[in-house]
Amino acid sequence: MYIYPHTITAFKDDFMSGMLKGSTVRLRAVEPSDLELMYEWENDPDIWKVSGTVSPYSRYTLDEYIKTCEKDIYANRQLRFAIELLDHTRQTVGLIDLFEFDPQHRKAGVGILIGDRGQRRKHFAREALGLLVDYAFNHLNLHQLYCNVPESNNASLRLFTSAGFREAGILKDWVFSRNIWENVVLFQHINEEDQED
Repeated sequence: MYIYPHTITAFKDDFMSGMLKGSTVRLRAVEPSDLELMYEWENDPDIWKVSGTVSPYSRYTLDEYIKTCEKDIYANRQLRFAIELLDHTRQTVGLIDLFEFDPQHRKAGVGILIGDRGQRRKHFAREALGLLVDYAFNHLNLHQLYCNVPESNNASLRLFTSAGFREAGILKDWVFSRNIWENVVLFQHINEEDQED
């Protein structure tokens, strides 16, 4: 029996959109139309402390990055999703990433940003993080996820704790920003269903 390629693509699209869809947001692939939002968010100095960015990104660099996003997570070792509202606006409010993907040890780091400040504190990040955790554990078969959160970022500390991440330690004087050293909380989320009997 011959399976038409467009049938496989349609199945994959339906599978992915269903898996990565919550009640208020969905996670979708980054598109070329996201360039201007990414340019704005990635070049916001207030974000640099948590992202490790030290200089602005050009549109060209971000455009090239978007082109590589269509590659497999096994090739790029990272995966970025746009966080899109499910209401009539279909507004893109943020980004969520798996990075430092390690298929041998079945782990990855997590980063999240609700870039539209007017959409923060509306639980969109919580739902997006839940969708990403489910995808990572049930589709990518990861054993654990981790993240580093500056101690002063109370909103992110609450977010990751509410999503099942547990504090694994404190990294002393881990980030230096505006002439101040700050500790960072290392969080892990272990896939409990993946434990050996």
